[in-house]
Amino acid sequence: MSQLELLEWPVEGPYRIAFSTRRGGVSEGPFTSLNLGRASGDDPACVDENRRRLCAAVSAGPERLALNFQRHSSIVNRARAGARGTPGDGLWTDEPGVAVLALGADCAVIALARTNGDRPAVCVLHAGRIGLLAGVVEAGVRALGGRITGAIGPAIGPCCYEVGEEVAAPFRARFGSDVMSGRALDVWTCADRALREAGCSSVERLDLCTACNPELFFSYRRDGKPGGGQGVVAVLG
Repeated sequence: MSQLELLEWPVEGPYRIAFSTRRGGVSEGPFTSLNLGRASGDDPACVDENRRRLCAAVSAGPERLALNFQRHSSIVNRARAGARGTPGDGLWTDEPGVAVLALGADCAVIALARTNGDRPAVCVLHAGRIGLLAGVVEAGVRALGGRITGAIGPAIGPCCYEVGEEVAAPFRARFGSDVMSGRALDVWTCADRALREAGCSSVERLDLCTACNPELFFSYRRDGKPGGGQGVVAVLG
């Protein structure tokens, strides 16, 4: 069993925010090993243990972990401790001790934090190509309000993400012609521009491709189904 490996975002404030990798869990086969997605077909007991380990790593109680039922939408919900299954692709909270988790397996996972000295608050987003065009990033920034900083976690990179013209055209129109290079779409840059245009004071990018790094990340485009998912978790201390 490998050691839990997280990519922590050291944002200023009473926050613990981290992007997970696939290392450090108990799942096996195509879900090896820190699969966080219950809908993947993995053993639910393994997924629950993986989530428990993730929560422990950020000093959060797993019984208070909140997740959405992700649908590639622009819906951002206020988290309720322990709530699961509400449709949406973003979760925010200003309640200490309530961990929020968003999942992805090529789609970008994004963290937001309020940094203007007001009451601390965090938000996590699942931002695939549909959600980016639908406005999930803007909805997340609005939900927090105030001065916001953001971080873009692992997602499929322009090195591996070829799309057809039916996808390329709306992305060029929304984010600029340079987000396409031939048939390759740069989701990282699209998310960056969406965050800045929505009012984020700063944006950090990991620029880690899920498809290029099978030892670190799950990737639907690379592996298909069945397969697992990583995520971004955030909690107020």
